[in-house]
Amino acid sequence: MNKEGRVLIIDDNQSVLDSLQLFLKYKFKEITTLSNPNQITSLISRQEFDIILLDMNFSAGVNSGNEGLYWLNEITKIAPETIIILITAYGDSELAVKAIKAGAYNFIEKPWNNQKLLATMQAAFEMRKSKIKIKNLEHKQKALNQNTNQNFEFITGSSPAMNKVITAVEKVAQTDANVIVLGENGTGKELIARKIHQLSNRKNEVFMNVDMASLSENLFESELFGHVKGAFTDAKEDRIGKFEAANGGTLFLDEIGNLSFTMQSKLLTALQNRQISKVGSNKIIPLNIRLITATNKNVNQLISENLFREDLLYRINTIQVTVPPLRERKEDILILVNHFLDIYSKHYNKQGLKINNKATEKILEYTWPGNIRELKHTIEKAVILCNEMTLTSEDFFFEKQNSKSEEFYKAISLEDGEKIIIKNALQRNNWNISDTAKELKVGRQTLYRKIEKYDI
Repeated sequence: MNKEGRVLIIDDNQSVLDSLQLFLKYKFKEITTLSNPNQITSLISRQEFDIILLDMNFSAGVNSGNEGLYWLNEITKIAPETIIILITAYGDSELAVKAIKAGAYNFIEKPWNNQKLLATMQAAFEMRKSKIKIKNLEHKQKALNQNTNQNFEFITGSSPAMNKVITAVEKVAQTDANVIVLGENGTGKELIARKIHQLSNRKNEVFMNVDMASLSENLFESELFGHVKGAFTDAKEDRIGKFEAANGGTLFLDEIGNLSFTMQSKLLTALQNRQISKVGSNKIIPLNIRLITATNKNVNQLISENLFREDLLYRINTIQVTVPPLRERKEDILILVNHFLDIYSKHYNKQGLKINNKATEKILEYTWPGNIRELKHTIEKAVILCNEMTLTSEDFFFEKQNSKSEEFYKAISLEDGEKIIIKNALQRNNWNISDTAKELKVGRQTLYRKIEKYDI
């Protein structure tokens, strides 16, 4: 039978410490003793205990119990979930009531009865496990409330390209292998990650989605690993990180190709060790997660440009799933169109909407550089703006392709010209940032800034 529970015994009498340690070491996983109460705060700040046996009196000739009550209060501030049992050589029912009101679990007298002590400690340990379970559920619920992408809709289509992807997803879902999902923006990489989770043995646990592109260097560790109160200026309360919140479930790190080298190193360390520590704490938190990552970038090219760590890629790339762009799965376009039309016609109370043949042809001729996301937004916009129950080609607005527009010949500003050049280059390169930057002979970061500046 595996022993459980970490116990700290605090008493200034070495014979008491030795006696309790000898008795309890066969009953609990870990026993630590401490004779100097002044070391209590530093010890419990570094190390976590399930139960603490705390003497009531430490100074010679003092039997008021005030010292024990003082240390009880200090321990409760630092480790509120720890179960504290007070020990005294002097029976005092009033003191016992006072101690329990102050947060003690129970109160025992010296000399103690071993079986009674053990029964008290075993009951205390069960309470400790319940408190931890409740705390973890509260933290997970809080994290889930902040991770509100709840509307999971997955539609595959019937194209050979997507059938191949789904076959791979169904195989890998049954394992705990790390998966990296590759594909252009808007192809549905997160939906693939959610499908893997849904088909896995972890389906009843948390799916935690983290947009890595939105994390700054300063917030990276706090967001992923959590922090303790007072760890930095704005740390006004303990916070659980995404890794800990995802324990038992699946952690999806989206846009992992956007991480700096520093953030990549911190992530790699956590994945290699399968454990983390919150910012401001030395306590180790073991990890039990299924890791799925995604990026729209060519990771091998990033490695060759010294922008991505090769050892991190090996860690996250046990299985690779590549989601094809919509232009390579034209068989699925009308299935998706009907799917979104059904959703938005109900949402905007326009049930019964149809699409005529010319509109269908127009939709199929377009190359959809923004993929499913662009298609979804296009259908929603058409549903909102339409005046009839049949959508026509005039209800759909696309960027003109392979034709010169009269707008091209109008006088424009230098900034407008730059925007057009960048947008055209992005479309030619299927929105691949690295390839576009090479064509335009600018750095990737410069291109990112221009895209953000012009809201492309």
